Amino acid sequence: MILISHRGNLYGKGGDYWENHPDYLNYALHKGFDVEIDVWLQDNQLFLGHDKPVHLIYDKFLFNNQNHLWCHAKNFEAMEFLLKNKLHCFWHENDKMTLTSKGIPWLYPGQNIIDNSIILKFEKNDLELDFITRAIIKGVCSDFIESFSNF
Repeated sequence: MILISHRGNLYGKGGDYWENHPDYLNYALHKGFDVEIDVWLQDNQLFLGHDKPVHLIYDKFLFNNQNHLWCHAKNFEAMEFLLKNKLHCFWHENDKMTLTSKGIPWLYPGQNIIDNSIILKFEKNDLELDFITRAIIKGVCSDFIESFSNF
């Protein structure tokens, strides 16, 4: 099962400054987790940040970690860049499900589970996975991803 740290979080929300911060992401990657990141492209520069572009990054960060990043494009320019460079990405706003550029279903919390999907588990009281769910899903993305290490 793929374990994906949501914005670099391992034990709960890290706060607006730390979430998507390259150092925070590198720590989660170093611990062996994949990471979901929020990517912006503005004025030909790449940024990370959930609600707005905050942390300037270089494309080298994306390319060096491409096998472990799930890039959530936050604007059309970012999506175009990510697709053009064959980086694993997806776009969603209020959707219950989307498909990543690799065809993997990305499910919003509380939705019906689809085979080989990534499910999102953001609430601390929702960290259990039953046997059937573990057998069906491809992975889980969470702010508490360290709690899923036993699976």
